[in-house]
Amino acid sequence: MYTTMRRGVGPHVQKRVPNKERRRAMADTKAPAAEQGGMKKTLSLWNFFTIGFGAIIGTGWVLQVGDWMVVGGGPVPAMIAFLLGAIALVPIGAVFGELTAAIPVSGGIVEYVDRTFGHTASYITGWFLALGNGILCPWEAIAISTLVSDMFGSLPGLEWLRAVKLYTILGADVYLFPTLIALAFAGYVIYLNFRGASSAAKLQAFLTKALLCGMLLAMGVSIFTGSPSNAMPVFSQVSGAGGGVAATESGNLLAGIVSVLVLTPFFYAGFDTIPQQAEEAAEGLNWNKFGKIISLALLAAGGFYMVCIYSFGTILPWDEFVSQPVPALACLKNINMILYIAMLVIATLGPMGPMNSFYGATSRIMLAMGRKGQLPEKFAEVDEKSGAPKLACVVLAAITIVGPFLGKNMLIPLTNVSALAFIFSCTMVALACFKMRYTEPDLPRPYKVPGGKIGIGLAIAAGAIIIGLLVLPFSPACLNMVEWSIVIGWLVIGLALMAFTKARSK
Repeated sequence: MYTTMRRGVGPHVQKRVPNKERRRAMADTKAPAAEQGGMKKTLSLWNFFTIGFGAIIGTGWVLQVGDWMVVGGGPVPAMIAFLLGAIALVPIGAVFGELTAAIPVSGGIVEYVDRTFGHTASYITGWFLALGNGILCPWEAIAISTLVSDMFGSLPGLEWLRAVKLYTILGADVYLFPTLIALAFAGYVIYLNFRGASSAAKLQAFLTKALLCGMLLAMGVSIFTGSPSNAMPVFSQVSGAGGGVAATESGNLLAGIVSVLVLTPFFYAGFDTIPQQAEEAAEGLNWNKFGKIISLALLAAGGFYMVCIYSFGTILPWDEFVSQPVPALACLKNINMILYIAMLVIATLGPMGPMNSFYGATSRIMLAMGRKGQLPEKFAEVDEKSGAPKLACVVLAAITIVGPFLGKNMLIPLTNVSALAFIFSCTMVALACFKMRYTEPDLPRPYKVPGGKIGIGLAIAAGAIIIGLLVLPFSPACLNMVEWSIVIGWLVIGLALMAFTKARSK
């Protein structure tokens, strides 16, 4: 008998295992997680909260709040849908909390699925999550470029922002100066992530405060200039402004709620960034409280969305509100130019939050896959000074800086793909958590899912329902042929890369 670190488990969990299991553990990870790392342990509970909250809240609450009202047939159906979406995902957040508190390693999703369903399932889960999370880094860069060109570029004296047009791609114009500004924002996020998790967390804390200021601004305008009666009627079929959702397709209140509900996973994606960086938790962190942080970030984001929908939906009669392009900004522009510019600045800073969180989380997923031998072992190397995964950060930097050059229409099909990849990975984690209750009943769990196996079962059911809504042909959010081709193409590339990596390792 030998004493060794349990495979992938943090240094606080040890167990005596036989030679055969020890050899298997060494073959799977080459070294215990604590010895592989070099990760800097600096993140506090507040840091983890801001990482998750900032990843969830980007610019959708400003740019797409009108679309949510149009799809649902009013602000009330949209609010109910976002409330139900948050509640449905809370059990999944609790599952992440249980597993991460028990197994605090970087890219934990890869580890959880590997030790329950094996290498292939683990690889597919990690590969799809890398797609779902990683693609949001260039997407957020595109969002910044779009805001600068379309919003700031329309202000008097700032027309020069759109003076130099580079080209048109898929019907979207790409301008020089907005592209350079977006690259500067992206470059700053990349620089901080190369410096390590602590530097990136400081940016996230600042951005969280900026987002809260934006919510308070919308609330203040609603209180002083709006009226609750503007949220009536509760349900009505309307048409949106050009460039947004065409019209309400639902015929009643319940259908309106469901139509928005199937969209919410994409706008709640990001809470999974919290467990991806668990290995960088500060010494002495309360892991029981950590388990609750993920659900807290989800509920806080749900409250944020509901307040914003209500506030914007009561500033003007909501059917008049949604008739304007980017109504959240247009209505403020008509009320007060200073308030408009303040909200525009906050909205432009907003994409940096998800970009920062997803950059860190995706690099840790690649790190974990490198440790497992699922990606070339270079991905398992971390910088000795900063603790950042070196090669993963380089790959993500290249992907991110390409974003602003692609135009705002290039990545539109990837939104549903990202949602599917995200919720598929979450469901796999829930299944792993359920199975681990039987295969590893003695695993120390500082935090447990409320309701035990029933609570975990609710997480599995929630994930399965959302996946069904995204893939079944009769669903309003089902993937189209272009999106399915992306999913299948990514899977084929991943399987080919896995085969190549295995062949090379042999």
